[in-house]
Amino acid sequence: MPNLIGKIKMLTRARQTHIRIIEGSKITTRDKILINVFRKNTVRGDTEHHYDKFEIPVRRSTTVLDALLYAKSYLDRSVAIRYSCRMASCGSCGMKINGIPRLACYTNVSQLEGDTITCTPLSNFPHIRDLVTDFSQFFDHHKDMQPFIHNEFADIQLKTEITQKEDDSKNKEFGEFKQTPKDLDKYLQFSYCIKCGLCYSACPTAGADLKFPGPQALAQMYRYVADSRDNAINERLDIVDNQHGVWRCHFPSSCSVVCPKGVDPSLGIQLLRRHLVGFSKNEKKIAELFNKDLQE
Repeated sequence: MPNLIGKIKMLTRARQTHIRIIEGSKITTRDKILINVFRKNTVRGDTEHHYDKFEIPVRRSTTVLDALLYAKSYLDRSVAIRYSCRMASCGSCGMKINGIPRLACYTNVSQLEGDTITCTPLSNFPHIRDLVTDFSQFFDHHKDMQPFIHNEFADIQLKTEITQKEDDSKNKEFGEFKQTPKDLDKYLQFSYCIKCGLCYSACPTAGADLKFPGPQALAQMYRYVADSRDNAINERLDIVDNQHGVWRCHFPSSCSVVCPKGVDPSLGIQLLRRHLVGFSKNEKKIAELFNKDLQE
């Protein structure tokens, strides 16, 4: 029992909020549910939106995605949604459910209180149609982080080319990249990101600054900075060390609250800041005191 109490105390406030919101604290049993779906076709030129209400039969295992697909299949085929795996792995079905960014396939109807569920598109993304948003800018920010290993010894060549080399030091190019469990733990949780965009939608800074990469991109930047196989830390930090980069985050932690995979993007951003402070290329100097008397 003491060990259990200790583990509970170690949970951060963000994690506790995540468990309460995502997993639900109350199971509600019902036979049917009303679902309000945001309707607007931006591509067609609609300037106003409205909500369509559908009555959906539900069971204990029915998810919000199941309810939406029932509405699309039997009530209104024009409802536009995006989905794929139905198992919280692809991140395609992200939307705001009762005002909170969630994955529709990962949100059970029985975990939501009330008789009506409201589904709206994710915030901070250009709108396309109904519950579908444009992820182009989101993925551009992700690509800007160069999400791949930088290492000059990572190139693979033909075996015949290896035998022709006389310098044994060059054989490093064909060796293993060994990591200890401790090395892996430094970035493992950030590799669980499925790019669903929920953290980006919950981020107030991303809505105010379009040049801000967002919590997903910055967390992925830290994922490669912390990877012991990568050796381009200075080049990576230069990408985010600017007024629209890592310093633009105000640390509200809303990104970590809504992540369905348990990733903590706000932690990654803070660790990036620590690297920038500790690995700064610029020479650190003590600021000169301003003497008002001498100026006069």
